[in-house]
Amino acid sequence: ASSHLSPTRTLSVSQASAGATPAISQSRLSLSQLKVKDMAGAKGVKPDNAKKSAVVTNGEMIEYYEISGCYILRPWTMSIWEIMQTFFDAEIKKMKIKTCYFPLFVSNNVLQKEKDHIEGFAPEVAWVTRSGDSDLEVPIAIRPTSETVMYPYFSKWIRGHRDLPLKLNQWCNVVRWEFSNPTPFIRSREFLWQEGHTAFATKEEADTEVLEILELYRRLYEEYLAVPVVKGKKSEMEKFAGGLYTTSVEAFIPNTGRGVQGATSHCLGQNFAKMFEINFEDEKGEKAMVWQNSWAYSTRTIGVMVMTHGDDRGLVLPPKVAAIQVIVIHVPYKDADIKEILSACSATVKVLCDLGIRAEADLRENYSPGWKYSHWEMKGVRAVRRDNAAKIDIPMDGLVDKVKCMLDDIQQNMFNVAKQKRDACVQVAKTWDEFIEALSQKKLILAPWCDEEEVEKDVKTKTKGETGAAKTLCSPFDQPQLPEGIIIVHCALHRGNLPRNGRTGDGVIKV
Repeated sequence: ASSHLSPTRTLSVSQASAGATPAISQSRLSLSQLKVKDMAGAKGVKPDNAKKSAVVTNGEMIEYYEISGCYILRPWTMSIWEIMQTFFDAEIKKMKIKTCYFPLFVSNNVLQKEKDHIEGFAPEVAWVTRSGDSDLEVPIAIRPTSETVMYPYFSKWIRGHRDLPLKLNQWCNVVRWEFSNPTPFIRSREFLWQEGHTAFATKEEADTEVLEILELYRRLYEEYLAVPVVKGKKSEMEKFAGGLYTTSVEAFIPNTGRGVQGATSHCLGQNFAKMFEINFEDEKGEKAMVWQNSWAYSTRTIGVMVMTHGDDRGLVLPPKVAAIQVIVIHVPYKDADIKEILSACSATVKVLCDLGIRAEADLRENYSPGWKYSHWEMKGVRAVRRDNAAKIDIPMDGLVDKVKCMLDDIQQNMFNVAKQKRDACVQVAKTWDEFIEALSQKKLILAPWCDEEEVEKDVKTKTKGETGAAKTLCSPFDQPQLPEGIIIVHCALHRGNLPRNGRTGDGVIKV
């Protein structure tokens, strides 16, 4: 019998910020990348993008649906989502965050209550305007996110300091309609996610939770999906509409030179509390407004994994999230007792499953072993190690322990390889010329930046081309030491921040 061990891929490119004349100031580092057209598999899609699309269809992860931008998530995908959900849900329950569910629909009056928020989402909001043959008297929006859905009820439920903190999370779908170039997992009109919404008496409590949740997102990517990410803070231009500040984890795909926003944790401040009158009586008997957070990750995580690890042969799945970690295939030979071979395969699977390894046997007799190897390889499981193609003989004695060690080794090796490739693409740019050169080489650029919105817009304008425009990703929390008097790349404005820039399909990473 042959056993296959399973070990995903992301789309992105990066670059930094610019201005007119260099200025001297104290700076921090920030990361940027390029805003680009995504893989789609639709008309006009580039060959490289079509290949990525084929990976997820041939790997039986998604199926295209008749409505553009909508995809069927097949069991191979949903099993990965469930494994991530199991980890994350258990961790946030330790933080005393409760599960809830709010309706999919929201009225226009409520949606319009927070002006900056709805302006940020307005182009993407889908509306229900008819019921049967009749027009609705008042159109109803389908949630693009749930702040305006939930917060009227936060106002109703929170009265005094004993009602705080209020910490809720829901697992649901959202719809964001208006965009071009839909991409499986990365950019779709409907997607699955979790969204947490919390309210606190103090800003300190809110600030603490923002970073605790961000660390869980890092763990999800690095420990489960084997994808290295950078934790940092978004620019004012790129922060969540209506929020106080936004933090994120950002991934980078060396093969394409593009970055992807992996997940976000927002401190909303008191803006939504003011709009929705979420007030409470504090311990002194005085009226006060709550401090709020919201945070989310979506099925985009799976797309990032696919693009990070996938190769020309198909999917490469980290063992921790693979639905099947080991596939057992029988190899018949002349004069063999087929029943005995099949029995041995089934017994092997039982031994592995009994000790927590996700294993199955492919005992179909109408397909050759070679066909089965190819089939499972496309799905991320191989007859040899899927991460490095090594072939290993494992005796039945001590099988489980050796397989467990091998799966752990595959998981760690996938992360190490992905990190080495990502780190090799990081380039520090100290001048505008260095910045442009690094961008042309599809590098993830770490460069001084002033954190001025006009400069950020100017960078996008000056770098706009056929493949997209530069976009700031995040200012990394892990900042290197900078010498005094550092020159801010392409910036004639006063203050400096050293951002990391890259290219992205839908957002910017400042790392």
